[in-house]
This record gives sequence, C-alpha cells and structure tokens, in this order.
Amino acid sequence: MDVLQLDLKNKKQVDDFLRLPFSVYRNIPQWVPPLQMDERLRLDPKRFPFYKHSHAAFFLAYEGTRPIGRLAILDNQRYNEFNKTKTAFFYLFECEDKLEAATALFDAGFTWARSRGLDKIVGPKGFTPLDGFGLLVKGFEHRPAFGLPYNPAYYADLIEAQGFVKEGESVSGYINTKTQFPPRIHDLAQRIAKRRGLHILRCESRKDLRNLVPHLKELYNNSLTGTEGTAPLTDEEIDSMANQLIWLADPRLVKLVMKNDKAVGFLLAYPDVSAALQKTRGRLFPFGWLTLLLELRRTDWININGAGLLPEYRGSGGTAILYSEMFKSVTETPRYKHAEVVQIGIENENMQREMENFGIDFYKMHRTYSKELT
Repeated sequence: MDVLQLDLKNKKQVDDFLRLPFSVYRNIPQWVPPLQMDERLRLDPKRFPFYKHSHAAFFLAYEGTRPIGRLAILDNQRYNEFNKTKTAFFYLFECEDKLEAATALFDAGFTWARSRGLDKIVGPKGFTPLDGFGLLVKGFEHRPAFGLPYNPAYYADLIEAQGFVKEGESVSGYINTKTQFPPRIHDLAQRIAKRRGLHILRCESRKDLRNLVPHLKELYNNSLTGTEGTAPLTDEEIDSMANQLIWLADPRLVKLVMKNDKAVGFLLAYPDVSAALQKTRGRLFPFGWLTLLLELRRTDWININGAGLLPEYRGSGGTAILYSEMFKSVTETPRYKHAEVVQIGIENENMQREMENFGIDFYKMHRTYSKELT
C-alpha cells in the first residue's frame, strides 16, 4: 500500500480522488453523491477563493493501482489569524474499512500539518461555512440532506484509532406540516417584532436573492464578534457561496430579519435535491441539469441550513421570530411537506429543548474530533 500527496495538475490522480467515494458507497443506498462540478472547483487553486489566503493538501492511499482511501488537510490561515490558533482541519475523508490505509493517510496529513507549524487538528471541517461538518454517528438509515456529510458507521473506529477525541456534536431534526407548532410562538414573534421595530424581508426572485448577498456577508461577519471556531468571509468567498446557493434556491425560503435597512437576522432554507443527485451521480452534464431542474420543481423536502440573530437581538424572546419563520417556511408553500433543520450544536441546549417541545425529532447526530499534534 502506498500513500501519495495529490498533484492537482495530474488528471488521473484528481479523477481517482473524486471517484473514490463511488466505490466506498456503491452498496449504500442512502448516500448522496456531491455535485461533481463543486468538487472539482475545490481542487482548483486558480479558481477556488480559499486558496487566495490559505493552503490545503490532498492524500490518496493505493492498494496496488487501486485507490482505497483519501484525505484533505486544510491550513485555513484566516481562521487561525482570527482565532489566534494553529489549527489544521481534516476533511473529505473516505476510506475502505482498512485501518492500515486510514493510519497511513492521517500520518501523512499530520506530517504536512506539522511542517506548517500547526499544533492541533480538528474535523471533519470544510472550506466554507456552507460545508457540512462532522462525522455521522446517528441516523445512518436516513438519506442525508443536500450538502450534509454521510459516512459508514465504521469511520468512527478508523478516526478514533488515530488518537482523535470528541470535540463537539450537532443534531439535525425533522419537522413536517403535521407538526403541532404552538400558535403562541407566532403571536410572541409578532409582538417582539413590533416592539423592536423589526420586519421580515422576503424574496420573490433570484435577482432579489442576489441583492441580499451583501446583507448576508455583513450579518455573518458582524455576528462573529466574541465567538470562537469561525472566521470572517471575504467578498470572493461570499460570492462563491452565493453562486452555489442561488442556482438551487427557492427565493421565498430565504428571509432576513431587518431593523430599518439593516439586516439583524436570517433564515436560510432551500429545496432538497438529494434524490436528483442520486439519479445523476452528482453530474450536471450532459442531461443531469434537467433532472435537477425537475427535482427543484417537484421535491416536497426543504433543508433549513442556517438561522441566527445578532447577539443584541437574541434575548427577550427574539428567537421566537426565527422559530415562527422556520415553521412558516414549511407550511406557507403547499408543495413542501417535510423539512430537516440541520446541525444545531448540542451545546445550545435551550434551542434544542425548545425545538423538541415544538415537536421536532432530532434523528441525526454528527460529531467533530480533535487531536493535539505536539
């Protein structure tokens, strides 16, 4: 068995890296292939904004000439500067159930991270805030929401064998139109909004959605003050993320909480196209785009993949506005019947308890790991 560091100019190596998951998951019907166009973009230092400020290394494990494992190690310098840390991330780990291969991949990754002066490694954690994070440890029987990680159960054993320990966990919950959402929350949301002079800004078109992008960037970056584990977004990064979202968005599902002309909160949801990606194997061409377009029009699932308020608006019932709009996103459009609220940190006990009281079933869990490299 051999491990090599990917030469991003070598087409065969890049193809081996991108095709490996199709081998690992060939007998797992729940798996959703990622959008291949986006996967290739991540491996292009000339086009992907991450490489303007940071670095990454990609590793492949071969058994003879057959690829059996892969791993990405990220040195996100903006993250480390903002958090005053020297932390690497690991991401895109896929491997057959072979401990020797996993160990060789991580050893190569650890060596690369140490060579850059990094003293800790955390993951799975991706390039941008839109990348789903963590290792699935509960809910293997369910299809993942679009963009969220899915993996075989044995991955936890492979990763923990490398000396990783639990860093944190997040849960994802299910809600549908039959969920008995308390009317009092809608009433409270209206009263809070009126008292604080807040209103909900909704979109009717993709053009409207594009016009919200500067608000989203300002809102995200302003919300980071005093927080750990995040980093401000550059203009190029927010534009790249917006391009990823806008092509699949239902504009009615993206909402901003406004104070006059300033965004103070947001709710991000979009139709789930996982079924189409399974059919097209993640490819848009030559005809995959048509399958995805049809799925956008007929899917009855949505993913609620982000909600937040600036710190000064969270107290005194402010989160009721987000809960109210979250439920409206599921019920206001007749064709949507199901929703997944994705990746709420278990440290946010109040939000999790409140949402459970509303009838949300937290049926999936993802775990992040850490390891000291000193």
